[in-house]
Amino acid sequence: MNKTAEYQFTIIVPIYNEEDNISNLETQLSNYLTHSSFKTCVLFVNDGSKDHSLDGIKAICNRHPDFLYISFVRNAGLSAAIKAGIDYTESTYVGYMDADLQTSPEDFNLLLADIKDYSMVIGIRANRKDSFFKNLQSKIANGFRRMMTGDGATDTGCPLKVLHTDAAKRIPLFKGMHRFLPALVLLQEGGRYKQVPVRHFPRTAGKSKYHLWNRLWGPFADCFAYRWMKPRYINYRVGDQNLNI
Repeated sequence: MNKTAEYQFTIIVPIYNEEDNISNLETQLSNYLTHSSFKTCVLFVNDGSKDHSLDGIKAICNRHPDFLYISFVRNAGLSAAIKAGIDYTESTYVGYMDADLQTSPEDFNLLLADIKDYSMVIGIRANRKDSFFKNLQSKIANGFRRMMTGDGATDTGCPLKVLHTDAAKRIPLFKGMHRFLPALVLLQEGGRYKQVPVRHFPRTAGKSKYHLWNRLWGPFADCFAYRWMKPRYINYRVGDQNLNI
């Protein structure tokens, strides 16, 4: 049996060359698990790291029974890591956060407070601790995305999100589409989301994987992919079946 089925909430943490953050992740996540709103486990997804991240992940999982991992054979990107985490999760709820710890797992409880009433609850980074140039890039990208999708989301780049796992598994995730989760949830019949302010911290270890090209050009191109997909999205509800008889 998939061990995540024993929990109500699974936190996915994509990892790519974050060996300098592994110890802090263990400390903050293990502290959070003691008072999470739901019985919670952590699922690390090693995205083909080339440093010693996987060794650190395995050591953490050996020390903590509530920590689990899967590891890619080679690097596949953030969207693939999130999708794999969702695919391998069987708990009622699933969330994810970045390994850079610029958001705190403690704030998951703020999102979980409303998750029963929404398909997804997402964080908005309050008082962002990034550079002026990085904030400007995000503002431009978010504005263009809102115009193209009409999703109304303020900060889809915030790496703190919680979803009903069944809704998450219906999202057609592909490369770059982690930025469009609110818009994709709205495509689902009855899908809706809520935004909640969360804290934001400066990065203290490791290096950012984002730059001007993948922060601006990628989202711009993906907006057109979303516009193409929107009228083609498939919704259905099964009214009767005999599979469980």
